[in-house]
Amino acid sequence: MDSVKRLASTLISIVSTRLELLANELQEERLHLTQMFFLSLLALFCFGMALLLLTIFITVLFWDDHRIAVLGGLCALFFMSGILIALLLRSKAQSRPRLFSASLAELARDREQLDPGE
Repeated sequence: MDSVKRLASTLISIVSTRLELLANELQEERLHLTQMFFLSLLALFCFGMALLLLTIFITVLFWDDHRIAVLGGLCALFFMSGILIALLLRSKAQSRPRLFSASLAELARDREQLDPGE
């Protein structure tokens, strides 16, 4: 009977540890996503203001000679920059490690240790 109690205690301890690890990973992921969201919004606002002011400045600078060409060129530049940034963001989102990877690895190790056949 003592052996069964120790086994049950060990299993409860393992499950408890794994659940704590899972909770920590969820908290880390939530904090990471929140930080990325707010920093992205702040960067977007700052870059938007800078681009707007730069566009106005360059357009006023070339007002007499080539204002239509300058506006078209700047529009193309901003469009291409937006595409490149979107591709970079997609690449960054795909390179993020799998959610719960540490928990899954620990559970796999536990399964290997508890499996009597191997």
